[in-house]
Amino acid sequence: MGVNIRDSEYRVSTAASFGLSILCCLLVFSALQMYKNPLGSTRLMTLIAGYVASWLFIFMLTAVSNLENIMFGKGFQARVIPEVVLCMVLACSAAGMVHRVSVTVCLLCSMVGLYYINKMGQSSTTPAAPSVSGSKKKK
Repeated sequence: MGVNIRDSEYRVSTAASFGLSILCCLLVFSALQMYKNPLGSTRLMTLIAGYVASWLFIFMLTAVSNLENIMFGKGFQARVIPEVVLCMVLACSAAGMVHRVSVTVCLLCSMVGLYYINKMGQSSTTPAAPSVSGSKKKK
């Protein structure tokens, strides 16, 4: 019942996805820096800043993975060390520029996002198991 991502007609190329994710990284980072004072002023806003920084992590991980696919071929996958850790450190550093509580929120939200990205990647690359319908003979 799920959507088959491989056969979707709404996909963009790897290079276009790389460009879009870099653009989103720049937009999110610049927004965090432009609104640094309002985002660090109240408790709710520091939580929002951490959540926004977790989107920075997701966009950076997408950009790095797409760049590796362009450079090394389609079968290359991002690994925990160094790609995920590097993107996590950069996103948490950007959150830390706003408020130190935002780092914790960024870390937690990024972990949740990473879990769902991994789950989505496994479901789209794993072929569906063929259904075996064995016929039972009546005795």
